[in-house]
Amino acid sequence: MRFPELTADEAAEYIKNDFVVGIGGFSSVGTPKAVPSALARKAENEHNNGRQFRVGIITGGSTGDPIDGALARAHAVKFRTPFQSHKDMRAAINSQETQYFDLNLSHVAQDLRYGFLGHMDVCIIEAAEITDNGELIPTSSVGISPTLVKSADKIIIELNERHPQSVRGMHDIYEPLTPPYRREIPVYHPGDRIGTEHISIDPKKVLGVVRTNLQDNIAAFTEPNAITTKIGQNVAEFLINELRRGLIPKEFLPLQSGVGNIANAVLGSLGECPDIPPFTMFTEVIQNSVIPLMQSGRISFASGSSLTLSDDMLDKVYADFDFFKSRLMLRPQEITNHPELVRRLGIIAINTALEVDIFGNVNSTNVSGQKMMNGIGGSADFARNAYLSIFTCPSVAKGGVISAIVPMASHVDSNEHSVRVIATEYGVADLRAKSPLQKARTIIEKCVHPDYKQLLWDYLKISEGKCHTPISLSKAFAMHLALAETGDMRNAKF
Repeated sequence: MRFPELTADEAAEYIKNDFVVGIGGFSSVGTPKAVPSALARKAENEHNNGRQFRVGIITGGSTGDPIDGALARAHAVKFRTPFQSHKDMRAAINSQETQYFDLNLSHVAQDLRYGFLGHMDVCIIEAAEITDNGELIPTSSVGISPTLVKSADKIIIELNERHPQSVRGMHDIYEPLTPPYRREIPVYHPGDRIGTEHISIDPKKVLGVVRTNLQDNIAAFTEPNAITTKIGQNVAEFLINELRRGLIPKEFLPLQSGVGNIANAVLGSLGECPDIPPFTMFTEVIQNSVIPLMQSGRISFASGSSLTLSDDMLDKVYADFDFFKSRLMLRPQEITNHPELVRRLGIIAINTALEVDIFGNVNSTNVSGQKMMNGIGGSADFARNAYLSIFTCPSVAKGGVISAIVPMASHVDSNEHSVRVIATEYGVADLRAKSPLQKARTIIEKCVHPDYKQLLWDYLKISEGKCHTPISLSKAFAMHLALAETGDMRNAKF
């Protein structure tokens, strides 16, 4: 190998205070692990010796504990973008120790290329293989890695022997040109290959290679419970009915599914339904539930930016890689989430909401409009452009003291113009071709928990018949105020 071999601690020494650091990978998999952990140790040492050490962090999406966890605990992150899901980083953001700016995931790579995110000093990329002439084979994800290696002054590579070199050929690396030279992206089927199987890097930029053999440590997803199973069944029944009515083509359409246990349960219900033909996926994240459905023939192909699989499930994929390699493709996130492709392919998008109001506005990010949970991720990329945009959520949270459906969303990430369908364990609200009042009546009737139904009917009566969108400026956040003051939204008064 022509590149210097370094220890993680030696690599971390190249990163200085106030650097902007790019992190390759996506959704906590395929991300570097050894060097960020060493960087956290360096930060702690610098602080113990009275010296300041903080860096800016730009990633493709969420990362694991070696990055967001370790660096947050070391008080080493000046700013963070675009998406995170770690409790320690969340705490640093909500205390304003770390400045955080949320981005739609389809925008991150192009914002880097446009110069909107400023100068990047160094990026750290995980690879399954690196050749002397600069062909880098990613591991279990892509994210914004192709853009990071072009934007950063220097590159550090973690060569992770946990992933076999046979992953070469699973990736499809393509970057759009910058306007005014951009052309159409020629993807007409989820399996269309349009790029290269490797990321091209400038060998002169490489500071060194750190050899590792580290797992992603993605925990197994929780088995579906009664609520998530019912949500999945409700979505499946809705789509079956759309298919029977001829509102979905008989061949069906590619699915996009968000992250988490509800998303896994929805996919499981769709896969088990004999009335839905075998389908493809064009999504960000390929989760555990996809793999058995692929083995059974229910999913014929899946394109995504990451294999976000538990360690045992990834082992199963690698053990039968000849089967899976022709059925899986990993791409940069600006391709998996690109509005042009979402619209062209006719994606059915299924994402999870934190909060929904009775007019169909969705809050995906901020608890009570104030505290950041994770970030918008890619949900809005898909929702605005999907053939059908479906948002799911349990009707209540925290044992029932919080209703997921409220008079007015405390923060809006996907507005009523992008949201077509809401589903909870109680039913499905089809919001298409409905006025605000009709949407409100449908959501309350179909989706709201019984404990909150009458409360929301009472709210609706305040302004019903007086305006186009029946809201009360003085009462719109009464349920949020009741939660803040009494600990229970059911104590709201209208």
